[in-house]
Amino acid sequence: MCKHVQVLIIFLTCSLGYGQTSTFTNPILPSGADPFSTYYKGFYYYTHTVGDRLVLWKTKNLADFTQAEKKTIWIPPKNTMYSHSIWAPEFHVIDDKWYVYFAADDGDNLNHRMYVLENISEDPFSGEWQFKGKVAANPDRWAIDGNVFRYKNELFMIWSGWEGYKNGQQNIYIAKMKSPWEIEGNRVLISEPDYVWEKQGDLNDEDNPHVNVNEGPQYLEHDGNIFIIYSASGCWTDFYSLGLLRLKGEDILNPANWEKHSKPIFTKSQENSVYGPGHNSFFKSPDGKEDWILYHANSKPGQGCGSKRSPRMQKISWSKDGVPIFGDPVSEDTTLEIPSN
Repeated sequence: MCKHVQVLIIFLTCSLGYGQTSTFTNPILPSGADPFSTYYKGFYYYTHTVGDRLVLWKTKNLADFTQAEKKTIWIPPKNTMYSHSIWAPEFHVIDDKWYVYFAADDGDNLNHRMYVLENISEDPFSGEWQFKGKVAANPDRWAIDGNVFRYKNELFMIWSGWEGYKNGQQNIYIAKMKSPWEIEGNRVLISEPDYVWEKQGDLNDEDNPHVNVNEGPQYLEHDGNIFIIYSASGCWTDFYSLGLLRLKGEDILNPANWEKHSKPIFTKSQENSVYGPGHNSFFKSPDGKEDWILYHANSKPGQGCGSKRSPRMQKISWSKDGVPIFGDPVSEDTTLEIPSN
């Protein structure tokens, strides 16, 4: 066979447009904590924590960012309550408008709250991002990691927060929203650290001798079953892992209707050299047939909450009783097929 024909066949076999390959290995980027993706009209819109701004990527294939469009869509004004520590942004399309939710503070972690921007353009890379303000519940307390979703055609937010004004324990709260930038009514506590695996991470601080953590909540629905997947224990530890809440009744605002799984469902794998997997999100394949988890993790023990965390993804499956099965976080040597088209 002609050498040029062989090269062409290899290229066509291994590429799917935009230079994207049909297989990949984790991580999908060298660095990036709190990864989140929205699939909209043939493209993945991806983001992660940058810290001082909001950055958005656009790609046909989350496994290949080599030709992805990238844009800083917002830099906070200086000297505001939301100028620093911009964490865990999420881009959502709600009623044909774009919204980005993020946590930020004024340089003092005690003042972390949730905020939202709106863009009425169909294309989030064009149009104007308008600051809509703080998304505050009653009572207004420390809040991070907001996730917005629809349940029975009503809008809700879940997030991680403190009961009072002092660090010491992070809980998962839920509240109904009357608009994409306003919360209606009081917040409702649906999860707090109960088990030993949710309480790993002493800070060796006299004022904060330990921190029990539930954070990064994500809504997940499958065949009528409703779940919230959340991260537990300190992100600075290798024990950072995912837990599961399952809705057992119709009333999503009734704490008694949320049942917590007694064991973590996704945790470190020393065999695969994946440590502290957590702060995940979910997405479907372009053809809608596969469910995927997008998460960050470290490649070595003891790397903590810094820039070593990198985004990874893998397909999930479902048990006979409708519970998600994540398996083990795959190694960086494992070749995976991209989400099905």
